[in-house]
Amino acid sequence: MDLDDLDAIADELYAPPPADFTATRDERAKDARTAGDRELAERIRRLRRPTKAAWASNLLVRRQPDEAEQVLQLGEALRQAHQDLDGGQLRKLATQQRQVIAALARQARELTAQAGQPIGEGAQREVEETLRAVLADPDAGQEWVRGRLAKPLTAPTGFALVADAARSAPPATTPRRGEGASGSRVADLDAARSRRRERQEQERRRAEQERERRRERQERERRRAEQEKRREQRERQARALQEAEDAERHLRAREGDLTTAEDEQRRADQRKHQAQQRLVDLRKQLKEAEDEQRDADQAVREAHTRVRKADRAVREARRRATDVAAQAEQLADQAEPPTV
Repeated sequence: MDLDDLDAIADELYAPPPADFTATRDERAKDARTAGDRELAERIRRLRRPTKAAWASNLLVRRQPDEAEQVLQLGEALRQAHQDLDGGQLRKLATQQRQVIAALARQARELTAQAGQPIGEGAQREVEETLRAVLADPDAGQEWVRGRLAKPLTAPTGFALVADAARSAPPATTPRRGEGASGSRVADLDAARSRRRERQEQERRRAEQERERRRERQERERRRAEQEKRREQRERQARALQEAEDAERHLRAREGDLTTAEDEQRRADQRKHQAQQRLVDLRKQLKEAEDEQRDADQAVREAHTRVRKADRAVREARRRATDVAAQAEQLADQAEPPTV
């Protein structure tokens, strides 16, 4: 799997409004499967459609990268002041925090309206909660600044104490001589610091446990992915062997078809040669018959000529014979004596 491809596809999916998210995600997963990268296809399929508040937070990061960087810096300063219980710095940063959260939430709402998908007040409050989480938790800040949130972030419980600490922390100025802090105020401050250290230790342990659980989940996912990859490799090998056997059987069948076709071609060639030879013979016989026909026609014409000549001769001879017979009869009549 190419992580650059996954990052590019995630950026493509989480940048526009959520309406077309599912269709585009499924299409990209199908493309990955078609390309043979089943692991990438599964990672894409697991991407969740963002809520409107999450999309508005993503849009804010993508359209206002400088402001996003300032939010991260403000969060780092707030966490440091909180850790140091620096009252003056906490009061200053807490005011800035409220202003930044309100201003950026309004910007997010304006950006969604410009994109044709305005969010309501409820979603705007979720954007504000996401910004509080970003200011309180560096991991949340890194997740937010990628611009791929699927749901709003929630600030950790301890972060609600930032504003309270800013209000309750002692002034940063040094008390004037004669106005020394009372023992109770010192004790309260020590107790507050002790509680703060205890909360920080608890949060550190929780964060460490969460990171450990995250590492374990990632390791389990990695092992599952490797097992899935090996299984898919075995399946591909089995399919490849089956396809090779099928191809071999198909080849043998086609070779048999080729042999049969070649035999039929040879027989057809022989029949064609015989037909051509017979055609030559027939053409020769036809020519001889045509010559004989011409000779016969000529003989018939000559015979007709002789018949006509003979017929004329017969008619002429018949006419002469008739004439001669008539003359003889006339002469015979003349030679007889008259009867008394």
